[in-house]
Amino acid sequence: MDRPHGGLEDMLSSIRMGNAEDLSRATSPGAEPRETNGTLSGQSQRSSRNRPRTYPYFRYLPYTVEDETRRQDDLNEILKYLYIAIEAGDFTPGAVHWTRELRSWLSLKFDPTREQRIKLVKLYYELALAPGVDPSVSERFASMFMLLTKRKHYLRPMTDLKLDWRPLYREIQLFVLPQESGLTQVTFLKRNIKTLTKLCSFAQLYFDPAELPSMLEEILPYFSASFPENGFVVVGLLNLFLPTAPVSSGESNLLPQQFLPTYFHLWSLMNRSRTFDVHFLDYLSRLARDSLAAEQLPFSEYGIFTSEQTTFIFTAILRLLEIPVGQSTSPYSATVDLSCGLAILLDRDSRKHPVSHHIARWIVMSLSPACMDSKDSILSLLEGLIQAIETFFHPSNSGSWTRTLTQLVYYLADFFIMRWNRERNGEMDVPADRQLNDALKKRFVLCLRDVIFMGIYAKSGTAMSFSLSTLQSLAYLEPDLVLPGALQRIYPSMQGLVEVHRTTSSLRSLQILARTMIRTKGYRCHITALLGLALPGIDANDLEKTLITLSFITAVAYNIPFADLSKGDDESQGNMLAMQWITGEMERMEMEGANVELNYGSMDDKEEQLILRSSTAGFAEFVTSFLGRIFTLLENLPDAARLRSGSPEENIVNTLPATFTPLLASMSPELFDLALHKIVDFVANHVIHQARDAMAFICNSLCKVNPEKALDKLVPVLVRAIRTEIDENGAGSTRNAASDVLPRDRGLVWNVSMLSMCVVHVGDAVLKHKQELLDIAIFMQQKCKGMPTVHISNFIHHLLLNLTVTYTMDYSLHEQSSISEGLSVDQWGTRQNPSEMSIRWHLPNKEETEFAFELFKSQASDALRQLTSLIDGSSSIKREGSGKEWSDEVSRNLVLLRLTISGVSVLFDSKGVSKGIPTKEEGVEPDVVMGGMNGHAPEEIEVDGEAFLDGTDETAIKPSFQYPTGYVLQKDDPIYTDLHEIRQQIGRILHKVHAFLTENQEDDMLCFVPLFTAYRSWFVDVGIERSAHVLDRVTKLLAADLLPYKISGVRKDYPRPILVRRANVYHLQRLRHNAAPRARSELDEQLLLDLAQSSVSLYTEVRRTAQSAGESALKVIFGARLLVIPTLIEAFKKAVKKTDYSRIKGSLFALIFGSLAKTVGRHWKYTPDVIRTFIEANDADKPSIQKLCTGGLFQIVEYGRAQAQMAILDENIIKAIAPTEDVSALVSKKKSFGIKKRLNIESKKHELAEELIEEARKCHWKKALRTASLVMALGMRFKHIASDNMLDLICRGSIDSHPGLRGMYAQTLMALFTMMNIRAASDHDYAKYIQGIHHFPAKLKVTVDSSKSTWTSDYLKDFGQADAEFYVDHDYPGWLVWGKTMPAYKANNKKDIEFDDLEWAKRKTMGKYFTREWYSTFFKYLKQEPRDAGADKFRTASSLLLGCTFELMIRDGLTVATFDEIKEMTLNVFEDGTDKHQHRATAEILGSMITAVMDLDVERRTMVWEFAFPLIRRIFSDELTPENSGYWTTFLHMIFSSRDPRRAWPLIDWLASFRLDMGSNAAFKESSKILLLLQCMTDAGWHFQLDEPIRKDFIAHIDHPYKGVRETMGQSLAMMFRTRYHESHSTVGHLIESQKSASSIGSQPYRPTDEFSQLMTEVFQRIQKWRRERPAGQQVPSSYTSGSKTVLLWLDSTLSSYECPQLLQFFPSIFTEEFLYMMEVREDPELQSLAYHVFRHLPNIPHRIGEDEQLISTLMRIGRSSSSWHQRLRVMINMQIIFFRRLFLLSRDSRLALFDCVTNMLQDVQHEVRAGASATLSGMIRCSPTEWRNETVLSLKERFTKMLIEHPLPKKPKSVLQSARSTGTNTPTPEHQQLVVFRHAAVLGLGALIQAFPYTSPPPDWMPAVLTTLSNKAAGDPGVVGSSVKGIISDFKKTRQDTWHIDVKVSRIKILTKRQN
Repeated sequence: MDRPHGGLEDMLSSIRMGNAEDLSRATSPGAEPRETNGTLSGQSQRSSRNRPRTYPYFRYLPYTVEDETRRQDDLNEILKYLYIAIEAGDFTPGAVHWTRELRSWLSLKFDPTREQRIKLVKLYYELALAPGVDPSVSERFASMFMLLTKRKHYLRPMTDLKLDWRPLYREIQLFVLPQESGLTQVTFLKRNIKTLTKLCSFAQLYFDPAELPSMLEEILPYFSASFPENGFVVVGLLNLFLPTAPVSSGESNLLPQQFLPTYFHLWSLMNRSRTFDVHFLDYLSRLARDSLAAEQLPFSEYGIFTSEQTTFIFTAILRLLEIPVGQSTSPYSATVDLSCGLAILLDRDSRKHPVSHHIARWIVMSLSPACMDSKDSILSLLEGLIQAIETFFHPSNSGSWTRTLTQLVYYLADFFIMRWNRERNGEMDVPADRQLNDALKKRFVLCLRDVIFMGIYAKSGTAMSFSLSTLQSLAYLEPDLVLPGALQRIYPSMQGLVEVHRTTSSLRSLQILARTMIRTKGYRCHITALLGLALPGIDANDLEKTLITLSFITAVAYNIPFADLSKGDDESQGNMLAMQWITGEMERMEMEGANVELNYGSMDDKEEQLILRSSTAGFAEFVTSFLGRIFTLLENLPDAARLRSGSPEENIVNTLPATFTPLLASMSPELFDLALHKIVDFVANHVIHQARDAMAFICNSLCKVNPEKALDKLVPVLVRAIRTEIDENGAGSTRNAASDVLPRDRGLVWNVSMLSMCVVHVGDAVLKHKQELLDIAIFMQQKCKGMPTVHISNFIHHLLLNLTVTYTMDYSLHEQSSISEGLSVDQWGTRQNPSEMSIRWHLPNKEETEFAFELFKSQASDALRQLTSLIDGSSSIKREGSGKEWSDEVSRNLVLLRLTISGVSVLFDSKGVSKGIPTKEEGVEPDVVMGGMNGHAPEEIEVDGEAFLDGTDETAIKPSFQYPTGYVLQKDDPIYTDLHEIRQQIGRILHKVHAFLTENQEDDMLCFVPLFTAYRSWFVDVGIERSAHVLDRVTKLLAADLLPYKISGVRKDYPRPILVRRANVYHLQRLRHNAAPRARSELDEQLLLDLAQSSVSLYTEVRRTAQSAGESALKVIFGARLLVIPTLIEAFKKAVKKTDYSRIKGSLFALIFGSLAKTVGRHWKYTPDVIRTFIEANDADKPSIQKLCTGGLFQIVEYGRAQAQMAILDENIIKAIAPTEDVSALVSKKKSFGIKKRLNIESKKHELAEELIEEARKCHWKKALRTASLVMALGMRFKHIASDNMLDLICRGSIDSHPGLRGMYAQTLMALFTMMNIRAASDHDYAKYIQGIHHFPAKLKVTVDSSKSTWTSDYLKDFGQADAEFYVDHDYPGWLVWGKTMPAYKANNKKDIEFDDLEWAKRKTMGKYFTREWYSTFFKYLKQEPRDAGADKFRTASSLLLGCTFELMIRDGLTVATFDEIKEMTLNVFEDGTDKHQHRATAEILGSMITAVMDLDVERRTMVWEFAFPLIRRIFSDELTPENSGYWTTFLHMIFSSRDPRRAWPLIDWLASFRLDMGSNAAFKESSKILLLLQCMTDAGWHFQLDEPIRKDFIAHIDHPYKGVRETMGQSLAMMFRTRYHESHSTVGHLIESQKSASSIGSQPYRPTDEFSQLMTEVFQRIQKWRRERPAGQQVPSSYTSGSKTVLLWLDSTLSSYECPQLLQFFPSIFTEEFLYMMEVREDPELQSLAYHVFRHLPNIPHRIGEDEQLISTLMRIGRSSSSWHQRLRVMINMQIIFFRRLFLLSRDSRLALFDCVTNMLQDVQHEVRAGASATLSGMIRCSPTEWRNETVLSLKERFTKMLIEHPLPKKPKSVLQSARSTGTNTPTPEHQQLVVFRHAAVLGLGALIQAFPYTSPPPDWMPAVLTTLSNKAAGDPGVVGSSVKGIISDFKKTRQDTWHIDVKVSRIKILTKRQN
C-alpha cells in the first residue's frame, strides 16, 4: 500500500526529488575528480564512469546475471538500428523507438563506455536541434540528451566533451531576437522554447570557454535600452549561454575578471529590475562554482570576485529578499520588468530554480579559509546580512519574505555540507588552500544557528520544514554547537511546559536530529529518555502529532538495536545511573539557559558507555507502553471516510507499518517475544473494524521480521477464529448490496485480513502451515458470499504472491558477521558500507511452486466451473427476479480469477502464454512490407505492414532485449504447461462471460466492472504484477524512507534495511523491463475485440471501464491497435448514422482521446474515414458531444498537417555510431519505402482536402468552421501552396456573413500570404525554408566604420533628415556597441521580394477575387460595432490582412479593384467622422495602406501619402476625441514600431512641429497630440532626432494650467531624456577594455550631461522663484503648484525607470528640500501626495559606493535644522531606508554620522519626531554589524542612563506658591518643557535599545539593567514620559510571549515582573 509521508518529506521531496536533475546539476562540483573509476584521468576511454558506482546492483541479485559482453552487444544492436533509422530518415517511429530502447537499457544501471556516451551525447544534441525534424520528436531527442548528461561526473567538461553553442543559439534566437527578416515562421517548425532553455542549461557546461569572446561579439550588439526588451533578451541569453568552465592557465585574456566589469556594467544599465538581478546572480553563482577548483584563477577572501563586486552583489541580494523597511516602497519597479517582452521566455522556472538557491550557491562556492584571516570577507558580509534580517525569521514576524529567507538558509547549509563532504571524499578537487576547514565551518554554523532556532517554530509548514532541514544540516556539521541548544529547547516542550505548537516542532526536530545524536558521543545517552518523553505524542485526539512521534521512533529504530545492554553489568544498576545522569543534565540546561554548552567530547569514554548501557535497561518498559498506546490509538481511531483521501486517519494506517517493521527488526529476541505476545493477544481478543488495515499491517511486520515465530503463534489463532465466525456466528452467509461490511461479518473480515497480511512476503515459513491454509481457503470459498468474499480472494492472492515472487527478506539493522559476538554500544548508529552486504532473498523453491500451482489450480478451476454453470443456466442460482444474487456470484468468481492470475503473474512467461494458439510474428521485418510499394501492401499481410508502420505501438523491428530475472520454471516442466493452459481457459471463459452479458445483461454494472478489471489483469499481468503498479509503489515508498537520510555530498549513507530494499527495487526494475510487448495470438485478438465492442457501449460506466482496460491491453500486445481501429471506426460510423449519442461519445473517446489517436493519424488507410465521420458527428444536437468535438478538433487538425520531408544533419556525427557491418542496403530500402509512403499519404490528404472544400461551402456554419480549419491543415503545402479551389473558398470566405467563419478564413488568407512571402524569401527551396535562410533583394549589410570618431553622431543626424540612402529598421545597431556590419534596407525599391512562376500564378488567381465588391464588403464589416466591448480596439490582424491585399494591388497590380476606388471607399467609410467606429475602420485601412508601400519605391509611396496624409492631418488636428484617440495611437504604433522613422517622414515631421498653445482651452486636443507624439518617440527610441524644439517648448510651459496636458508632458519629457542616452562603443573589445579600466564593476551609466544638469538647475530655480512668489494659503492653482506637478510627473516616470541614476547628483542639492516644501502645500492635496510619492523613490535608486555621502549629509542637515517638524520627520523615513538598503555600501563615517544625527533627533521639541527617531534608531541598531553594534549599544546605554539621572524631575513642593513646576495656571514653563523633552529623549533612547532586540532570548546581559532603570527612574513620570515607559515594558513582554518561560528566569526581570503585576 502506498504510504504517504509527513509534511517535511513531502515538502523536501518537492525540493530535492521533484527536480533531482535540475538541482543535482546545479549543486555538483565544477572540477573533475582526481581519480576516475580507479584509473587516473587520462586512461583508457573504455572505462564507463568517472566515478565508480557506490552500490553493486548486479552482485546483490540472487541469480546469475548477463555479463558485460552481452550488455555491450545489445547496446551495439540498439545503436545499429538507431543508425539505420536516422540514415533512412525514419525519425518516428524508428529513431524514437530505438531511443526508448536505449533509455530502457540505461535504466537497468548499464553503462556505455565513455567513448560511446560522447558519441551519443553529440548525436542527440544534433538530433534535438536538426532543422526539419518534427518538434514533438525532437522533444524526445532533447530529453535523451538531458538524460545522458544528467550527472556531471558522466563526462568531464572540456576533457571529454565540448559542444558547439551555435546550433542551439540559432534555435533560441528565432524566438527572442528581432527577426531580421521581418518575417516570422508560421509553420510547424517552431520548437518548444521551454525545452530549448532546459536543453541549454544542460549543454552550457560543455560550451568551450575559449568561445566566450565570439559569444559576446554575437550577442552584445543586440543590447539596447532604447527598446528595453532587447536588453532583457541579451542578458537572458548571456545567462543561458556564457560558459562558466575555467580556462586553461595560458589564456589570461579569458579570465573571469577580464569580463566581469562589463557584466556589472550591463547589470547597471537596467536598474530597478528584478529579472536582471536574478539572471546575474544565477550566472555569477555558477561561475563561482565552476571556478572554485581552478588553481589558475586568483582566489581571495571574496572568492574570484573583488571587494567592490561582492558588496554590489550583496546589495542586490538584500534587494531580492524584498524585506520591508519602514514606509519604503519596493526597490523594484514593475514598469521596468514589464518591458521584458519576449525575454520572459528565457527565464528559468522560479519554482525549480529559486533565487535563494543562486544566492546560496554564490556565497558557499566563494568561501575559503582566506575569509578567516581578514576582517572583511564574503563570510563577514554573510554574517552581516543574517544579522540585519534576523528578526524576520521570528514566527511573530512572518510575511511574504518568510519562505525566501528560510529557503535561503536551507540552501546555504545544504551547499556547505555538500562542499564539505565532497572535498573530504575527493569528489571535488579543490586546491588545498581553498578547502573549507574546521574554524570556517564553526563560524558558518554559528552564523546561521540563532535564526534557525527561531525558524523551526515558524507558522507556515513550508518555512518550518526548510528550517528543520537546515537544523539537521547544521547539527551534522557541528553537533556540539547545535545539539545543546536544541535539547535545551526540546526538553521543556516535551514535558508539556510550553505551547502545543512548540511540542510539535520539537518532535519534528527530534526526528531529524535522531541520527546525528545517536552517532555523537554523550548525546546518544539522551535517546532513551527522549523516546519515553515522546510516547504521550501518540494520541488519538491529535493525529498529526501522532504521525510525527511515529516518525521519530522510526528514525531511532533504524539506527539503534532495541536491546538491554545493561544485563550482567552491575555498575549501571539497571537504568538508575542513566536516570540520575539525565536529571542532572536537564537541571544544568535549565540553569545555563539557551547558551548551554555540554562539552560531551571531554567525557570519559568508559563512563559514557556505562551511562548508555544503563539507559537501555528501560527498553522493555518502553515497548510495553508503546504497544499500549498504539492499541489505545487503534481502539479510538475514527473511521477513515474513504480510501486514498489523504486524511490523517489514512496517513496513520500507512505510517504504522513503516514504524513497526524497523522497530520489530531492531528488537532483541526477548523484546520481540514480548511484542509478539501482546500483539497476538490483541488480535485474538478484539475486532476493531476501522483499525483493521492498520492491525493487519502490524501483523505483517511481525511475520516479515521473524516468520517462523510469528506464524506459529498467529496462524492457528486466526484459522480457529475464522471457523468459529463462520460456523457459529453465521458470518458471510448472506449477500449485501452496500459496499460496507455487515456487523455480523466484521469478525470474519477482521480475521481474514489479518491472515492475508500474515502470509505475504514472509517466505517459505508458510509451508509448515500448508495444509491448514489450503483447507481454510477452500472452506471459506464454499461457505461465504457477499462482501467478505473479496477479502477471501485477497487472502489467496497474497498467499500466491508470497510463494511465487522473488523478494528480499532481510530487515536486520546489522550484517550477521558484525553482531556474531553479540550486541554492544558499538552497534549504535553504525554506518553500513553499501558495497559490503550479504542479502537474504526469498527465491521460490520447488515445494513452494508446487503449493502455489495446487492452490491456483483448485481456485481457478472452481471459479471456471461455477462461471460456466452460471452462464449456461445449469447453476442452482438463477437470473430470475432481481437477479442480484446471480450477479453477485458472477462478480465473486471474476474477482477471484483476477486475483489468482495476478498472484501467479511471475510464473507466466510471455513466450509461453500463447502456446498452442496461432500467433502473429513478433515485430515484423521491414522486408515483409515491401510488397506493396505504393504504401498499400497486398491484402493478406495488410495488418502486419501497417503494424510495422505504427510507432506508438512499441512495434519495433524486434522486441526488447530480455535479461535474467531468476525465472523459476523450466519449459518442459508439467507445471509450466498446465499453468499456461489454465490461463488460456480463463481467457476463453472471460470471452464467454462477456458475450453472455452483452447479449443478456447489458446494464449489469455489478458484473461488467469486475469483468473488465479481470480482462486488464489477464492482459498485463505476465511476468510481473503490472496491474498493481508494484514498481511505482515500491519505488515511491523507498524514496520516502530514504529522504531523512539523504545528505548532500555523501553517497548512500542509509540504514541497512533501506539499502537492502534498493536491491529489491532493482530486481523489480529488471522484471518490468522484461515485460515488453508480446506477440498477438488469436485469443488475444478475440479479447481485444471484446474490449473494443464494449468501449462503445450504451452505458457510461461500461464504456469507461472497457476503455481503461483496453488502454492497458494495447500497451502489451504487438499490433493490437491496428486490430481494434477498424472495429471502432465501423461503430463510430454506425453511431453517427443512427445519431446514437452514447456510442458517438464512446467512439470519440476511444479513437481521438486515447492512445489510438496517434496510430489513427499515422495510418492513412483509416484516417480519412475517421475525419469524415468526425465532421458528421458535429451535427449531433447534444452539448456534451459538441464539447467533445471542440476538444478533439486539435487532434484531427494535427492529422492534416504536412509531414516532415527532410531533416538536415551533420553526417559525421551520425556516422560515429555506424555499425561495423554494411547496412546501406537496409537503409536505402527503408528510405525508398518511407518516401513512397509519404507521397501516397500526401496524395490522400490532397484528395480529402478537395472533398472537404465542397462540404465546407454548403454546410451549417458550426460544421463549416471545423471543416474549414481541417481544409487549411490538409491543403496548404510548401510544394504547391494551395489548390485554386481552396483559394476560391478562402478569398470568398474572408467576407462571409458569419463573423466566426469570416475570422477563420481571414486568418487563413493571412497565413497564405505569409507562406508565399516566406517561400519566396527562401528562394523557393525547402531546405532553406526549414533552416530559416531568407534572402531579401532590399536588404543590405552596411559596413560600420566605428573607428571614425563622428560615426555615431553622423549616423544619428541622418535620422533628422527626410532623405536617406538606406533605412535602418532595427533599434539595436550601435546602442551599446557597434558590430562590424549592421542590417539595413534600400531606400528606393522597385521590388522587395521575388516570386517564382507558381507563386505569381497563385497571386494572380487571388487577385481576381479582390474586386470593388470584396473591399466594400470588407470595409463594411470593419465599420460594424463589435459584439463585445473587449474587441473595441484597433484590430492589427485586419489591418495586416488588408496590407497584404494592398501589396497585391499597388506593388503587383494584380487585383481587380484599383487604388482610386479604394481612396473613394475609404472616404465613404470615414463619412463625417462623428462616430468612433468610423475612426477605427479608417485607422485600420490607412495603417494597412501605408505599411503596404513602406518598402517600395518613392513614386508609389508618394502616391499613398498624397492621399493619406491630408486625411490624417485633418483628423489629428480637429477630430480626436477621448473615444477614438486610442485607435490612432495604435495606428501610429503600427506604422512606426520596428521601422526607421524616416519611412513615414511626412507624418513624423508634422507631428514634431507641434507646439503648445497656451491660449487654447481645449485641454484634450493638446494632450492627445502630445500622446501621439509620445507614441512616435517611444517607437522611434534613440533614432528620434527632432526632440530639441519640442523639449524647449515643454520646458518653457511646465506650468501649463491643464492637468491632462501636464501629465502627458511629464511622460514625454521623461521619454525624451530616456532615449537620449546611448553608449555606442566602437567594438566589443573596446567595451570590455573601457569597463575593465573604469573599475571592477565597470563605469556608472546614465551620467547626466552638462546641458541636462544646467536644464535641471534652471527648472528648479524657476520653481523656487514661483514658490517665493506664491502667497501663503493661496487656494487657486498657481504657476508653482502646476509647474511642480509637471516636474514631479516627469521625475516619477524617470525614477521608476532604469535610467534613474541620471538624477542622482540632484538628490542632495536640489530635489530633497524642494520636495519637502511641496509636501507642505496643504491647499493642494494632489501636489502633496505626488511629492511624497516621488520623495519615497529616492532611497530606492542604486548609488555606487561613496556617491551617497552628499545625500546623507543633506538629509541630516534638514533633520537637524529645518524649521518645519514635518520635514524633520520625513527625512528620517529616508534615512532609515538608505541605512538598510545600502547596508554593505555605507562608509563607517556615514554610518556614525547617521547614528549621531538620529540620536540627537531624540531631543527634538516635537513629540512625533522624537517617537520617529526612537523607531529609526532601533531599526538602525538592529541591522548593524555585531561588533560595532555591541560597542554602540553600551555607549548609548551609558549616555541615555546618564541623561535620565542628570535630569531628575523636581520634587513636589510643599507650597503651591513657590512652585517652579507650575505658575498656578497649569501652563508649563519653558524650563519644565525642556526637562520633559530631555527625560523623554532618554526614555525613548533606552526604549530603542530594548526594541532593537525584540526576540533575543534570553535577553542580552545589559537589558535587565536598562529595564530596571526605566521602571525605577521614569515609570512614575506624568504624561508622555511615564506612558512611554509603560509602553516599552509591556511591548518587551508581548514580543517575548513564546520564550517568556526562559526570559523570566533572568533575575532582574523576575523582580520587575512582580513589580509590574
